[in-house]
Amino acid sequence: MAQRLLPELRAGAATVLACLVLGVVMGGLWAWLAPKVPLVVDGNKILYGDPEGEQRAGADSVFVLIGLGMGILTALGAFLLTRKRGGGIAVAVGLAVGGLLASVGAWGLGRWLGPGRDLVAEARRVGNGGHFQADIDLGAYGAVLAWPMAAMVLLLALSAAFGKREEDPPPYWVPGPPAVDAGAPVEDRRDG
Repeated sequence: MAQRLLPELRAGAATVLACLVLGVVMGGLWAWLAPKVPLVVDGNKILYGDPEGEQRAGADSVFVLIGLGMGILTALGAFLLTRKRGGGIAVAVGLAVGGLLASVGAWGLGRWLGPGRDLVAEARRVGNGGHFQADIDLGAYGAVLAWPMAAMVLLLALSAAFGKREEDPPPYWVPGPPAVDAGAPVEDRRDG
C-alpha cells in the first residue's frame, strides 16, 4: 500500500510546489500590470486623480486573467507530465490546493510589491497638489479561485479527451469462457 501511495504523494507535492513557484511569478506580474489608482493631495484631503476611473476593477480583472493563464499552464503541464501513468487524484488535489495557495500568495506579494499602503504618509511625502498612486488590492476576493478552477476544468477536459483508458470489459451478451463450478470434479479429457 505504501509503495503505491508514495509516488502519488510525490506527484501531488511536486504539483503544489510548482504552483507555489508560479505564484511568485503571478504576484510580480500582477504588481507590474495592474492599473494603478491615481490620487491627488488637496490640502488635508486625498482625492482621486480620476474620479470615474475603473482602475480598481481593472486590478481585479488583471489578477483573474493572470490566474486563468496560470491555471491553464499548470493543468497542461501536470497532464503532460503524468499522462503516461494515468494522472491520479494526487495531481488533481495538488492543482487545486497549489493553485489556491499560489493565488493567495500572489495577492499578498502583489500588494507588497505595489505602491505603498500608508496613504497619509504618501500624501505628506508628496505635499499639497502632489500626485501619487494608491496600493493595489483585490475588491473581489473570489478572484483567487480563478487559478484552481481553470486548472481543474482543463485537467478534467484533457483527462476525458486524451487520458489513459482502461480496457472495457466485453458486453454481457458476448459469451465468455464457460463457467466452472468450484465444487465439481475436473474431468481429464486427454486422449490417450
